Amino acid sequence: MCKECGCGLGGKITIGGHEHESEHGHGHQHRHGHEHGQHHHGTQTVSLQRSLLEKNSRGAEQNRGYFRDKKLLVLNVVSSPGSGKTTFIRETAVNLAGRLRVGVIVGDLATDNDAARLRTAGIPVVQITTGTVCHLDAEMISRAAAEIDLDRVDVLVIENVGNLVCPADYDLGEDLRVVLLSVTEGEDKPLKYPPMFHSANVAVITKSDMAAAAGFDRTVALANLGRASHHATIFELSSKTGAGMAVWLDYLTAALEKKRRAPAGKNVAIHV
Repeated sequence: MCKECGCGLGGKITIGGHEHESEHGHGHQHRHGHEHGQHHHGTQTVSLQRSLLEKNSRGAEQNRGYFRDKKLLVLNVVSSPGSGKTTFIRETAVNLAGRLRVGVIVGDLATDNDAARLRTAGIPVVQITTGTVCHLDAEMISRAAAEIDLDRVDVLVIENVGNLVCPADYDLGEDLRVVLLSVTEGEDKPLKYPPMFHSANVAVITKSDMAAAAGFDRTVALANLGRASHHATIFELSSKTGAGMAVWLDYLTAALEKKRRAPAGKNVAIHV
C-alpha cells in the first residue's frame, strides 16, 4: 500500500485553487526504525519507531471532532477509476435537494473535471489536485473543508482519488467509508482488493442498468462482498436510471439523524 509504495515524493498539492507543499516523503521514512540499538564505531544508534500514519491519525481525530460539532454526516467515497463515483455523488446530491444539503470535496491527480460536473448540481465543491499523491489525507481534508461554509451543509461527501489500494490506509475523519463496485469491473474485485473492501462500512454496486450487457453475475458478486466486507451494508443501484437510489437516500437520512441524536462531544458508530 501507500506506506510501502513511496508515492507522492514532494511536489505541489492544490486545494481550492491554493498551492500547498506535499509532505509525503515516504521513501525516506521507510528506512526509520529498523536498526534499533545497533553499534557503529563505538557509538550507539537508537532509532525511534513511529507509524507513518500517526500524524494522519491525529488529524483524522481532529477532523472527526470538528465534523461532530458541526453535526455533519461525512462520507469517504472510494473506488477504482471509472466506477461511476462522480455521477453517483452528483445524483445523490440532486435527489437530496430540498431534503438534505450536500457539499463535496473532490480529489484527483490532475484536472478539475469532476468538480466542474458536480457544480452543475448547484452544490458547493472544493477541488484537491494531488499531483503525484494517490490518496487524500486528513490534513488535505481539513484545509479543503475550510473552503466550504459547513453551517450550510448537512452531508459532506469526499470523493477520494480513484484507487482501491492506498486510500484504504488513510482515515480522513469520516463517519462512513463507502466503496463502489460497478458491474463492469468484474465480480472478483472485492477479493483482489480485500483491505479496501474490508475497511468499508457501505458497499454500493453501481451501474446496475448495465448488468445484463456486462454479463455481471450478481450472486457471485454478493458472495465475494460477503467474504471481503461481511459487515458492510450493500446497496445495488443505477445512478443513471435512479433504480435503487431511494433506499440509499433513506439510509443517509437515517445515518444523519443518528449522528445528530448522539450525546454532545461523543463519537458514535453511525452505521445503520
